[in-house]
Amino acid sequence: MAMKIPSQSRQTASPEVSEAPPDSPLTTKEGWRRFVEHEPIPPRLLAGPDLEALSRTDRARYQDTLREYHCNLPLVNTPTIRKVNTASRLLVQLNRHQVSARRGVIISGASGTGKTTALSQFGRTHELSVRKRHPRDRHRLPVLYVTVPPAATPKMLATEFARFFGLNLPSRANITDVVNAVCATAAHVSVDVVLIDEIHNLNIQTKTGAEASDQLKYFAERLPATFVYAGIDVQAQGLFAGTRGRQIAGRFHVIPATQFSFATEEDRVAWAALVETLESALRLPAHQPGTLAAMSEYLYHRTGGMIGSLSQLIRGGAVLAIVDGSGCLSQELLDSVPIDYAAEQSEEATAPVRTRQRRR
Repeated sequence: MAMKIPSQSRQTASPEVSEAPPDSPLTTKEGWRRFVEHEPIPPRLLAGPDLEALSRTDRARYQDTLREYHCNLPLVNTPTIRKVNTASRLLVQLNRHQVSARRGVIISGASGTGKTTALSQFGRTHELSVRKRHPRDRHRLPVLYVTVPPAATPKMLATEFARFFGLNLPSRANITDVVNAVCATAAHVSVDVVLIDEIHNLNIQTKTGAEASDQLKYFAERLPATFVYAGIDVQAQGLFAGTRGRQIAGRFHVIPATQFSFATEEDRVAWAALVETLESALRLPAHQPGTLAAMSEYLYHRTGGMIGSLSQLIRGGAVLAIVDGSGCLSQELLDSVPIDYAAEQSEEATAPVRTRQRRR
């Protein structure tokens, strides 16, 4: 009798939000709800007689389960995520009874430092907390998640808010109609956190960007919610320049998202702990615990201390280890995983010469 393959993840159905299509992004209520409810469950490793007992079909399904799990490894609780959660949760409480001038958070840093991850993880943590407090309220959507489109106009920005809720507005609707519909819907579903990603797309030095910034401020005045932004090096993008920028600077706490350092012993210990946490999530049949930890320095130079690059490297290596049948990670295997150009440049600048020569 063929062995049944355990499922890879668990998702709880939601009565008030229809099932999300596979391509639903976080910027829709269906996609956001699926993200909040998705809990990766480590698959059970099979070996020896158990593995041999699988039929060809079940063996292929088992391999697919392992690949899918490693493509979506559980996230680690980085220092940036902890800072964002602590600061944002406090502001949610402080803003709860504020009539206006509510305070918010801006996550700012280079690409690959985990800004979007910190933003979305705070939103997920907040929504799960709200559900625990209001288990019978099936109509709550406490978190609204949007991204700022390039060259955003006020109406484009308002339309992104409406799109999250799935509002079907007539084509002739003006911006006032869109804003009023968004605010009425947000009040009805008790939104109290608004997450806005790609805030660097908002250039307040231009007329259009300044007007879009004013639109965000208007939403912040209309909605009794805490706003949390994330963007690439927002200080350098001029978000705090001029009269509008000074007002933003006076209302938002900035949390820098930075790459890990390897300069001091404390830095190296912190990086090694991060690697060990990621390694503990692996479910590879032949992997020996401690293998990645022993490659801590190599992994740092290979990724430049970027959490996004490290995650890509380890996930990619795990998938290759499943595909080639080795079932374990090695430095030779990780060398074959393609990573981003920024990490490659960092390796050229920081890795020992012998490492660079071997990779060539």
